[in-house]
Amino acid sequence: SVCVVSAGLTGGGAMTEFQEKLRQQHEESLHRELEALLATAEHGELQSSRKDFRGFQELFHRFLQVKGPSVDWSKIRRPPEPSVQPYEQIKAKGLPDDVSACLSKLAVVKLNGGLGTSMGCKGPKSLISVRNENTFLDLTVQQIEHLNKRFNTDVPLVLMNSFNTDHDTKKILQKYKHHRVNIHTFNQSRYPRINRESLLPIARSLAVGGENAEAWYPGHGDIYASFSNSGLLDQLIAEGKEYVFVSNIDNLGATVDLFILHHLMSQPADKRCEFIMEVTDKTRADVKGGTLIQYEDHLRLLEIAQVPKAHVDEFKSVSKFKIFNTNNLWISLPAIRRLQDRGALDMEIIVNPNTLDGGLNVIQLETAVGAGIKSFSNAMGVNVPRSRFLPVKTSSDLLLVMSNLYSLDAGSLTMSEKREFLSTPHVKLGSSFTKVQEFLSRFDSIPDMLELDHLTVSGDVTFGKNVSLKGTVIIIANHGDRIDIPAGAMLENKIVSGNLRILDH
Repeated sequence: SVCVVSAGLTGGGAMTEFQEKLRQQHEESLHRELEALLATAEHGELQSSRKDFRGFQELFHRFLQVKGPSVDWSKIRRPPEPSVQPYEQIKAKGLPDDVSACLSKLAVVKLNGGLGTSMGCKGPKSLISVRNENTFLDLTVQQIEHLNKRFNTDVPLVLMNSFNTDHDTKKILQKYKHHRVNIHTFNQSRYPRINRESLLPIARSLAVGGENAEAWYPGHGDIYASFSNSGLLDQLIAEGKEYVFVSNIDNLGATVDLFILHHLMSQPADKRCEFIMEVTDKTRADVKGGTLIQYEDHLRLLEIAQVPKAHVDEFKSVSKFKIFNTNNLWISLPAIRRLQDRGALDMEIIVNPNTLDGGLNVIQLETAVGAGIKSFSNAMGVNVPRSRFLPVKTSSDLLLVMSNLYSLDAGSLTMSEKREFLSTPHVKLGSSFTKVQEFLSRFDSIPDMLELDHLTVSGDVTFGKNVSLKGTVIIIANHGDRIDIPAGAMLENKIVSGNLRILDH
């Protein structure tokens, strides 16, 4: 297995002559295979593939050099207080005197590489309808257009696509050409999956479809290199932009925050913070999320994949690691340029094992965007309200954002003033709701959830119009049974099980 190979290459201290020779052989073999793949390139594909492969070879080289776990657990410290500031402290500084001047220095980058397959949809996830027929992309465009109109400014939207999403996203962008938003795109790298035993690419050509469909993956976390290679980084700097606000396109809470922007822009040039990571308090639902730690005088992102097995429970503990990374990041553009030029962005490699349909064991070499934090000057975390983290990963999340818990204004979702609790209900929908189309077919209308604390639904369950759910509601249809919640029903602190079927007469 790969663990054996890499441990055999690097286990304990300096490499032996044999290990060094073995590592060189692996690198030479990989290089030959990549050159053979480049020979299959079609016109126009060669240059971008060559850049991607250079990035991958660098990643592979570092992967072979890794000496055991990337963190020494005994050196991990909780970040000191000034390193992670409460949002209220940032907000207390107020808004900038000239909001439009501040916004003129900003660009917004949305990570748009993901597909909607986990929710049963084809194509880019950003094109799934989430609220009033609006997609993630629609809401993003509305938010930025609203900013540009309100403050008479020109914040551009940059989409980082992947080879999976680029074509469909570009087709849809036509519909925004009359909106007051300049939209740019660039592609994240395309990296080859490698065989876990041989450590060689499984691809036989550069084609991404057909038999080769599973041979490639989008380079995770490589926004820095891809942004730079695309030419867009230099273009934005030339236009006077100083910061980018980076977030996942499926996080509906990740809107431009003027208080954080003001905090960045109001600092003296020599003390300017080059990187802000928005973190928020962990709940039991977030125990696997990456956290910020102090490590050898630097802030550092610690992901669960980097945690030694013996310490995984400690990592998941809400008492020891109280915050997690929302992946809402504010990053200095000149600093990205400087670090790219020096090759000084040293991000930990995450080895992601995968088993393909035919049973082949492969690995993906990945990095996390937030792991770049340790390379930037005066980096800090800001502990933001939970409302800044509203990701839609599942149909359970979708139910929340479609409900009356939220109101929609200029592309932004805000918690209804009618809800007494700031926290969102815990919703767990069963496998019958996984795919978006099936999920939608099970609701005649989205229930009233303003007073809901917890909802669990399992099995073949449908909801009529104007259903109201309050407190804790558990609905379980046993195998072969069906439960139809009738129109107008009000369920408060109820368990519904067995077979409840309402038939028209």
